[in-house]
Amino acid sequence: MPYSIFGNKFTQHSGITELMDDLNAGVQGGDDILMLGGGNPASIPEIQTRLTELMQELLDEGNLVNTLSNYDGPQGKNSFIDALATLFNDLYDWDLSAKNIMLTNGSQNAFFYLFNLLGGNFSEGKKKKILFPLAPEYIGYADASVSEDAFVAVRPKISELENGLFKYNVDFDALEIGSDIGAMCVSRPTNPTGNVLTDEEIIHLDQLAKENNIPLIIDNAYGTPFPNIIFEQVTPFWNNNTILCLSLSKFGLPGARCGIVIANPAIIKAMSNLSGIMALSPGGIGPEIALPLVKTKEILTLSDEVIKPFYYKKSQQAITLLQQQISTPNFKIHKAEGALFLWLWFKDLPISSNELYKRLKAKGLLIVSGHYFFPGLEQQWQHTQECIRVNYAQDDEVVKRGIAILAAEINALYK
Repeated sequence: MPYSIFGNKFTQHSGITELMDDLNAGVQGGDDILMLGGGNPASIPEIQTRLTELMQELLDEGNLVNTLSNYDGPQGKNSFIDALATLFNDLYDWDLSAKNIMLTNGSQNAFFYLFNLLGGNFSEGKKKKILFPLAPEYIGYADASVSEDAFVAVRPKISELENGLFKYNVDFDALEIGSDIGAMCVSRPTNPTGNVLTDEEIIHLDQLAKENNIPLIIDNAYGTPFPNIIFEQVTPFWNNNTILCLSLSKFGLPGARCGIVIANPAIIKAMSNLSGIMALSPGGIGPEIALPLVKTKEILTLSDEVIKPFYYKKSQQAITLLQQQISTPNFKIHKAEGALFLWLWFKDLPISSNELYKRLKAKGLLIVSGHYFFPGLEQQWQHTQECIRVNYAQDDEVVKRGIAILAAEINALYK
């Protein structure tokens, strides 16, 4: 059956669908598959217990059934939006109202709306692109535009640090913003690398965005104030030219599919119109569960005292195992500053990162090949074929077994 241009684009192979297929295989495959590939958050007992309590309270009070029995508006659940505005105003004095916030069916949904509002084909034959000022970037961005050739990215500066670590920074000397750029987009912390853009980098990007009359999109799915999987001291950032995206997924509710967008009212109105057309309304279960946590600010306590230290400990354990077992001096780890991942760089890797992915998959270990994380990078760069992303958030025994398989394969390749 022939498909439309739209159909052909969205039915072809993509990195994000491969990742999600692997994630599902990992969930269904049980102990036979070591799932260090996808972005599923860890099962943190304290968080699961608290969420179970909240759901039971909703069920007992009849609110859970009520939520399931009714549509919200296309902007999302009003009570949750109001609570979020109060939370952020109390924390940061951002002067938000309900007109500044909307909910989506997960962050991926939000970025599809944003990239197609701000990039793609415009009237009078014009075309605009989304600029990623710091590659590598999130795998899910790559196919989130209905237009072809919708992204452009800039190679980073690489600083090699002590103890086998390195860090990416924005190369502002190479950053060019032409009239064909519709928006800039960064993730903070960055998926896949765990990099956190400094306050100075964010301020500089904001200045450039304003000078070029384009918005700055900040993907804050792992950031502060919740779920706060961020190990650096940073200043939360938002203004009327910023589109800040958050999520309940990494707090522990990925199945609820709840994304949060904070932006100026014009952007929120446009996205709400899209939401009404494409989905009628975003799901209400996640907002209903999290509402009391936001109202009481317990969501901050759980993020600061439970989620953040849990992931920091896991990241350091995984780094120690990797550095103990991988013997080649060509191996570097991006400094772990946040998110759920370690970004591993194997200089002069004898095979491509995608071939490494296939070999490890055949041995029951799922990781993600790094080449998927460079959407919009036009020039050839060997570095894109030398990196992989590893999720360290799974059970300690799974991470330990997975790293042992990875280390054996890498050590054999560099003999």
